[in-house]
Amino acid sequence: MAVLQHELTLGEAADLLSRALPGHRVEILQGRLTVTPPPDGSHALSLTKACRALERAGIDGSGAEWAQGIGLWLPALPEDFAIPDLSVVDEDFRDAHVTKNYYAPNVFRLVVEVTSSNWSDDLYVKVECYAQAGIPAYLIVDRKHDEVLLFTDPVNGKYPSPQHFERGQSVPVPESVGVRVELSVDTLLDG
Repeated sequence: MAVLQHELTLGEAADLLSRALPGHRVEILQGRLTVTPPPDGSHALSLTKACRALERAGIDGSGAEWAQGIGLWLPALPEDFAIPDLSVVDEDFRDAHVTKNYYAPNVFRLVVEVTSSNWSDDLYVKVECYAQAGIPAYLIVDRKHDEVLLFTDPVNGKYPSPQHFERGQSVPVPESVGVRVELSVDTLLDG
C-alpha cells in the first residue's frame, strides 16, 4: 500500500505546534521556526508592572493601547511572524489585520521582550526583524545580562546602537508610544 506524504509549510508546522503545545509561544523568525516555553513568574510580573505603569501614565485615551501576546507580521519573509511579550499599538490596530492573528507592523509603536531560555533570539534575531519591520521602539528586558536595552528609530532596516540601562536607573519610554512614563530597570528585571 502506498502512503502519500504531505510536506508541511512552516506556517502549517507552526499551527500544529501551537495546538500541540498550549502555553508555548510559536514564532517564525527569519524563516526559522522557534518555540518558547511558558514564562516564569518574574517574567509575567515584569510585564504586569509595565502595563500598570502605562495605565498610570494615561495610555487610555491617548490613541494607543497595550496588548500582550498579539501577533506581529514580519514582512521580510512571507511566513515570518513574532509574538512580542508586550506591545503598544495604535488604538485601531485591529484594522491592520494581515492574516491569522497577525497585524501589520505600522500599527506597533513599541514592542517589549523579557528574555527567557531563548534570550539570544530577543537580543539578536528580533533586533534585526523588528528593525526591518520599522518598529519605532524595541525594549529588551535582558535578564541574562541584568540590564535593559532600548532600540529606537530604525534607519534603512537597522537600529542604531541601543541605549543601555542598569539597575538603579529608569528607562524613559519614547514619545512615539504616546504617553510619558519612565520604567524602573529593577522592576523590569525582577518583576
